[in-house]
Amino acid sequence: MRSPLRRIVGPLITPIDRALFRVSRGRLKLSAPMIPSLMLFTTGARSGARRETPLMCFPQRDGSWLVAGSNFGYENHPAWTYNLLAHPSAEIHFHNEQIRVDATLLTPSETEAIWPTLDDQWPGYRDYELTAHRAIRVFRLARSA
Repeated sequence: MRSPLRRIVGPLITPIDRALFRVSRGRLKLSAPMIPSLMLFTTGARSGARRETPLMCFPQRDGSWLVAGSNFGYENHPAWTYNLLAHPSAEIHFHNEQIRVDATLLTPSETEAIWPTLDDQWPGYRDYELTAHRAIRVFRLARSA
């Protein structure tokens, strides 16, 4: 699915994915069969309220996960990225396991180095940078000590 179609379909699927996760008590995610995904639980940057967001992820060999804040190519960064910047301690639900994580925003050079790997898994995903006219924030989520 190319970027223009993803920009239309993605924002429609996200609330459905979140609702399915809630109703199934974490057992089902619409996106899971298609691509590795997780449910991210953050603390709201402004509100302090618990927020949940379904995200595609890229599991790493070291046990961490990469997540990218594309916001489907829209010009603003997604809210969850602001939440992680304000409160880097978070939780994820991945493969039926609830995991405490610490988020680290990758530097521009780290992000550039990882893009070929991400592009292999998510072909065309970087096109969002072109349509959004901003750098996509990429975070590493590592298990909390």
